[in-house]
Amino acid sequence: MQLVDTHCHLDLGDYSNDLDEVLTRAKAAGVVRMIVPGISLESSKKAVALSETYGEVFAACGIHPHEADRIGGGDLAELRELAMNSEKTVAIGEIGLDHYKKFSGEENQRKMLEELLQIASELDLPVIMHNREAGNALFDMLKHTGYHLKGVMHCFSGDIDMMQKTLDHGMYISFTGSITFKNAGAARDLARLVRPERLLLETDSPYMTPMPFRGKRNEPAYVKYLLDIYAEVYGLTVEDIARITTHNADELFCLGLEGKAAVTYAIRDSLYINLTNRCTNKCGFCVRQTSDYVKGHKLSSDTEPSSEEIINALGDIGKYKEIVFCGYGEPTLRFGIVKKVASYIKSKGGKVRVTTNGEGNLINGRDITPEMKGLVDRVAVSLNAPDEAAYTELCKPVFGDRAYGSILGFIKGCVDAGIEVEITCLDMIGDERVKGCREIAEKMGASFRMRHLGAEG
Repeated sequence: MQLVDTHCHLDLGDYSNDLDEVLTRAKAAGVVRMIVPGISLESSKKAVALSETYGEVFAACGIHPHEADRIGGGDLAELRELAMNSEKTVAIGEIGLDHYKKFSGEENQRKMLEELLQIASELDLPVIMHNREAGNALFDMLKHTGYHLKGVMHCFSGDIDMMQKTLDHGMYISFTGSITFKNAGAARDLARLVRPERLLLETDSPYMTPMPFRGKRNEPAYVKYLLDIYAEVYGLTVEDIARITTHNADELFCLGLEGKAAVTYAIRDSLYINLTNRCTNKCGFCVRQTSDYVKGHKLSSDTEPSSEEIINALGDIGKYKEIVFCGYGEPTLRFGIVKKVASYIKSKGGKVRVTTNGEGNLINGRDITPEMKGLVDRVAVSLNAPDEAAYTELCKPVFGDRAYGSILGFIKGCVDAGIEVEITCLDMIGDERVKGCREIAEKMGASFRMRHLGAEG
């Protein structure tokens, strides 16, 4: 039986003396994954450090609404960079609104949350949400921003109306150990309204300790004490609850529990690296909308490979014309990994191509093209439109109308850095738009290739 504790604050001082023993007890209880959410910039750094030390620990990078009055000007930019460069960050969280304790002003909370939601949207990561007596404001804000983010409303404490809004938004719900208390009948009644397919397990350690340990420090091993309650609520077995909630957690956070897709895959004389499933565009024509496979290779992945996993999977680089960062998502979302692996490939005499939507400068918050010089031989940019309006309509970039100009800037930066650039577009856009894309390529000193819709790889 495998369990996932989707919310445990193992970075706190409560565990400074016995963390190894805590993790040993968790594994003995069947807990195979634990997510440590950050509640400040420093807390997020500690969560990332823990994830790098312990294989079963994953991180979320976030700033709690209590901290909104105290964040500095560069804190959110640093948090974004931390989340991008961490190989085991699976969410943005813990974030949200708290109108109950009001340790920070409501306006500052709102402003900070808006920026954090934007980070989650731009990095295509799920969110771990905190909500205390601020539900209407929270969902008004989500509606206003237009972000359709995946995520979980952790430590749910709202009413039926708030639960319905959470579910309607497509989010998961989790309750803490408090649902095991004798006086928790109302919480259990609410839980009955949640399909088990939308339920996650969490301890919120070191808080919210379940029975029979109420009053003591909580820890991930105690997540198993929620199983009997949920089994009774849903009329299922303990094993059913464990299996369903573990699948839910893996589906939301990509924890690598249900098998991995290809890390590298060969097509013709090139070797491709399947770096991520995440993307900053929502193109309706993308293969991701219709299939998990490209040329017989399963690419839809339950996790993101580490740089070590990628390097180990490369094998004999000399067998291939080039090594291509491509796969199932946008590689510059993991630009730090691209650089690390590309450096290794170049040290072995290999050639490197990056296939991208060209939004890497926006994604990374800086011009990344100088950093590619000497590491990347060729860049293929999927332009797909000759102007901003057509691109925004066709590709639906999370960056909106900022995307197209930045893509052109990225192409110019690559050309200026001496990197060979190929601009591509799909035949489906029509002859005039194809002609426009070809002319852009010629003006910018790039080559041009038209691709056929449905002919992936």
